[in-house]
Amino acid sequence: MMEISKINKENHKRKTMKRIKSFDNSHLVLYLIATPIGNLGEFSKRAIETINEMDLIAAEDTRNTMDLLHKFNINKPCISLREHNEIEASTKLIEDIKNGKKVAYMSDAGYPGISDPGYLLTKMCVENDIAVSVISGSSAFINAVVSSGLDTSHFYFHGFLSPKENEAKNELESLKNKKETLCFYESPHRIKQTLNVLLSVLGDRNTSLQRELTKLNEEKIYGTLSELSSLDESTLKGEMVIVVEGNKDEEEFSNEDILNKVEYFTSKGMSKKDAIDTVSEIFKIRKNRIKDLVK
Repeated sequence: MMEISKINKENHKRKTMKRIKSFDNSHLVLYLIATPIGNLGEFSKRAIETINEMDLIAAEDTRNTMDLLHKFNINKPCISLREHNEIEASTKLIEDIKNGKKVAYMSDAGYPGISDPGYLLTKMCVENDIAVSVISGSSAFINAVVSSGLDTSHFYFHGFLSPKENEAKNELESLKNKKETLCFYESPHRIKQTLNVLLSVLGDRNTSLQRELTKLNEEKIYGTLSELSSLDESTLKGEMVIVVEGNKDEEEFSNEDILNKVEYFTSKGMSKKDAIDTVSEIFKIRKNRIKDLVK
């Protein structure tokens, strides 16, 4: 069995461009189906119709998937494709698709491949000229980011931090200067430790902690990391998403650096206003600071 690290290295060897249309009837197709993260009403009509057309469903957890399908009166054969057998199971599914079977993959909640298995299966399909079509649905981190009250123009999804505190701190050290809003997943038994690690590395930033999304007990908590880290851990149940404000500290640029950059853009024919806007975006500094310097 090929190791994942070897597969990732081989990924860089692919140099031939591919263009694959999912529904032109000349390509075989794997369907990736997003599943409800809580409320069953998220399971779309298209998802149900697609599953009914399949010969075989691959699933992260066959028991959970079969329970979900039974709620919609669907009875399909399911096979396991999870983290510990993803390479072997993906190889078998590629063979099944090439032999004419209609196959879909479903993880337990949300999108396959997002903090769940599915990446290697998708990669192997691309390498074998098998189209990959995604049936849309709910995503916990998208729901959390858009309702966080934090900047949504740019954000970075990290998923789960390492359960080992020192490794988690190292991960956060590489993220702490990012200007983008940061998004993490966490489970209830590690939430207290994670909030404390976030506070110690990132500082006391504005944060939204969201749990039980789309379920009856959905809760969204808004505050700073220091406030959230003081919460009673017994009140934090269910799977959680932590959305943290990006680094808002301005980098140190001299007034001369700023003026030179503005003058460069105006010399190229850009208006003073557009040059100020551009320099503000490039240097990640406030426009008013630039305006105060530009006469």
